[in-house]
Amino acid sequence: MTAAILSGDMDIAFCGSEATIYVYNGGEKDYLKTFAQLTQKDGTFLVSREKIEDFTLEDLKGKYVVGGRAAGMPEMTFEWALRESGIDPRKDLTIDTSIEFAAMSGAFIGGVGDFVTLFEPTALEIEKQGYGYVVASIGELGGIVPYTSYSARISYLENNPELIKNFTKAIQKGLDFVHNNDSEAIAEAILDFFPDTALNDLVDAVYRYKKQDTWPKTTTFTEESFNHLQKIMIASGAIKEPVDYNSLIYIKD
Repeated sequence: MTAAILSGDMDIAFCGSEATIYVYNGGEKDYLKTFAQLTQKDGTFLVSREKIEDFTLEDLKGKYVVGGRAAGMPEMTFEWALRESGIDPRKDLTIDTSIEFAAMSGAFIGGVGDFVTLFEPTALEIEKQGYGYVVASIGELGGIVPYTSYSARISYLENNPELIKNFTKAIQKGLDFVHNNDSEAIAEAILDFFPDTALNDLVDAVYRYKKQDTWPKTTTFTEESFNHLQKIMIASGAIKEPVDYNSLIYIKD
């Protein structure tokens, strides 16, 4: 996504706000700024091959986890949660970051790993098929961050203020719909985008995300959440120093 916007193939990027930090630190003059957030928590769930009563992160010690891409937010958030619980991601367990995102569930079904981190509705599908059990929400463990958001180059933002304003209004309308409706109504509204998922399963997946407060009330994320995102990145070694919040957020009435 970031490569596409930098190459000029795309005007607006939908990705994690960490991408704007990477571009900024790379020295790009016409760098990206985030103008609207969509989710405020990591969307992955930790799935265990075996059923574990009263699971804690201590149960991961000595285990093999199929994690996400190295330096990707799901993996960095997972590792941050481990460190916060006094667990060393490098020494206390094995985290495999070599498996492509699209192949993670298949690898787990095929017998790789004791645990895997998966988004919905895939995590629910693994449960329904009897291959595993959701034992923890990485979003709940990781805290509030501008997890997914919309960004654009500075030049595009400056040259298209009305478009950005209307785009942001549309995202806010979607957030309002999510907060003003139950999981079933939301699932029915998005069902066409998940042709391989049954409505009841999609309702359950949406419920999980609503329960962990995945969607924010507003498109504008706070400086506190942005700094928390950077703490997670610094802890993982993805960046060395934080970037000023005001440098990478775009707010215009």
